[in-house]
Amino acid sequence: MIILVADTDNIYLTFCSQQKVFRNYDPALRTQEKAVEYTRALNAAKLEKIFAKPFIGAMDGHIDAISCMAKNPNYLKAIFSGSMDGDIRLWDIAARKTVCQFPGHQGAVRGLATSTDGDLLVSCGVDCTVRMWKVPMLKMVDTNDAIGDASQPSAIYTWKHAFWGVDHQWDGNLFATVGAQVDVWDQNRSEPVSSFEWGKDTVLSVRFNPGEPDVLITSASDRSITLYDLRMSSPARKLIMKTRCNSICWNPREPMNFTAANEDTNCYSFDARKLDEARVVHKGHVSAVMDIDYSPTGREFVTGSYDRTIRIFQYNGDHSREIYHTKRMQRVFCVKYTYDGTYLVSGSDDTNLRLWKSKASEQLGVLLPRERRKQEYLDAVKERYKHLPEVKRIVRHRHLPKPIYKAANLRRTIIEAENRKEERRRAHRAPGSMPEQPFRKRRIIKEIE
Repeated sequence: MIILVADTDNIYLTFCSQQKVFRNYDPALRTQEKAVEYTRALNAAKLEKIFAKPFIGAMDGHIDAISCMAKNPNYLKAIFSGSMDGDIRLWDIAARKTVCQFPGHQGAVRGLATSTDGDLLVSCGVDCTVRMWKVPMLKMVDTNDAIGDASQPSAIYTWKHAFWGVDHQWDGNLFATVGAQVDVWDQNRSEPVSSFEWGKDTVLSVRFNPGEPDVLITSASDRSITLYDLRMSSPARKLIMKTRCNSICWNPREPMNFTAANEDTNCYSFDARKLDEARVVHKGHVSAVMDIDYSPTGREFVTGSYDRTIRIFQYNGDHSREIYHTKRMQRVFCVKYTYDGTYLVSGSDDTNLRLWKSKASEQLGVLLPRERRKQEYLDAVKERYKHLPEVKRIVRHRHLPKPIYKAANLRRTIIEAENRKEERRRAHRAPGSMPEQPFRKRRIIKEIE
């Protein structure tokens, strides 16, 4: 817009990009606004359920149960998987095909990890070997033509005991393996540079801290969670729980917090600086939680369970946001978020990898700007009216398979009976002799330093 401005001496032009719009927020002007928005929220909640189709496809090729997976930081569409028969495969998620195989292990593959630059794959298994592989450059390969078998591993390290897990530093050349003890290896050396041992039980999983490269955490079959610092000669702290943790994952955006997948069907989020109580207890599964992985945003994590379901939790939520299941999917042993946070990959006992959407009703493909704006508006309206009964009922409802539904009801009945029994015991004791313990501390036995 061009405005002509005149004064006594001269005449000049003023350029304005746009005219200011004045808004009247008087509610009397739009008396039906809340009713209209409530109807839109209700319709948006119903449409979200109609279009909720999270399952994208299955990737088959393994001939035994899938035991572990790893992501490739160099290539968004690539994921590695290892099975109980020693087979390791590199998959292209977009084409849902095997790109490359890494033969060599004589037993179950228990751990896979990639280096920070994505050029190196580390695998370990029950055959007492650690193998290092050069990862092929997928950007130079047509995914329609599989490479076949990769060349021989660049290094093979044979050790004294079987391995149950491996993880690579986020920034560095070290990687750690666990089994009878915790061993820290350098890529350029054939023997561990350091070893840690605290107790005689098998260590099940290991994870390096994303913020502090020299800090790692492990879980063991003696129901312990142990923190290690590579700059120290001995382990730092140990937490003993009532049941063991099968897997652990750090929050990538809050590296002081981690979440443990426990055998008692729950997940426990802890602050590493204060281990005497859990920050949040995440409930929902009806059988042991086998694996856990955080979204790159750190706001959500995904869990896979022995009850044949996958659940997505908010990092601070006590119940799951989504639950995924299929009729053919069996016990889930490993789950991963993709690096863009859009998809999930699960590996289960039925030899298949399955690809899921992290948001069940999200539209695949490129959205027009007006479509994106409308979806953001509908999400905001649902968030505004989510507390009202009709919207709340539709948004929260999830269909469950009959065995899981019955198991959840039975578990709820058992927990309520235990709580009633404890209340009656406390009522018939002397005041103060049986203090009430918070649920976040109930599964913790002690902390050792």
